[in-house]
Amino acid sequence: MALSKDDIRGAAERLDGAEKTRKQIRQLSLEYPRITLEDAYAIQKAWVEMKVAQGRVVKGHKIGLTSKAMQSALNIDEPDSGILLDDMFFADGGLVPTDRFIATRVEAELAFVMKHRLAGPNCTLFDVLNATDFVVPALEILDTRVERVDPETKATRKIFDTIADNAANAGIVLGGRPIRPLDADLRWIGALCFRNGQLEETGLAAGVLNHPATAVAWLANKIAPNGLALEAGQVVLAGSFIRPIETRKGDTIQADYGPYGSVSCYFA
Repeated sequence: MALSKDDIRGAAERLDGAEKTRKQIRQLSLEYPRITLEDAYAIQKAWVEMKVAQGRVVKGHKIGLTSKAMQSALNIDEPDSGILLDDMFFADGGLVPTDRFIATRVEAELAFVMKHRLAGPNCTLFDVLNATDFVVPALEILDTRVERVDPETKATRKIFDTIADNAANAGIVLGGRPIRPLDADLRWIGALCFRNGQLEETGLAAGVLNHPATAVAWLANKIAPNGLALEAGQVVLAGSFIRPIETRKGDTIQADYGPYGSVSCYFA
C-alpha cells in the first residue's frame, strides 16, 4: 500500500463530507498519484466503518464493472465491489429524494438474496446457485462523491476513485417477481429500461461475465482473504447489463423485465 493510515482516514472523511454536503471532492488519484487498488479498498472500508459507527447497517454488496467494455475503458481486468447499507434501499415505485444526491444515474441488474453463507476461496457459479434463496429484478442508483472530470487537468476519474467512493453506489430498488435461481436461465433475463416513458437502454444479464452468478462467485472469492463471506439474508447486486441512465429531478425510471415483472422509481 502506498498511502498511510492517516491518508486513508482523511480520504474517507472527505468522501463522507462530500456525501453530506453534496459537494464533490477532487479525484483521489490526482491527490495521491501512487494510490493502489489496495489503498482504494482500504479507503472504502474506512468510510463504511465510519457509516456503521453513525448507525448504518450493512445489508449486502454490489458488484460493478462486470462488462468487458467497461473494464477495457478503465484498463482493468476484473470487476470492483462496494457495500450496501440499510439507508440505500428504496421501495419499488417509490420516491427517491433527489436532494440527497449529487449526480444520479441508474442501472438495471439482477439482485441475489442469499439463503446460506457463501465463502471462498474456490467458490463457483454452482455454489452461488445453491446458496441463493431467490433472484429479483433491481435498479441500482449510482452517485459520485468524486469529480468525474478534473476542472484543471481535464483528467477523468480512475478505478481507484470509483472503488474508494464505495463503487459509486448510492441506492437500490428491488421489484418485479422473485425467481428461484434454477427456475430460469438467468443469462437470458433481459430488461427494457425507460426514462419518462422513453426507451433508453436494453440488455441481457449474460452481459455480466456471461452469467450473473459468476460475478457473485468472483465477489465471494475476492473477499475471502479478508475473512469475509456473503452472509445469509444479504443482498448482492450482480452488476449492470445496461449503460447508466442519467437522471434528474422529476424523472421516472422503469425497467421492464418481461415475465419477471418490472421495477421503477421516481426522482422527487
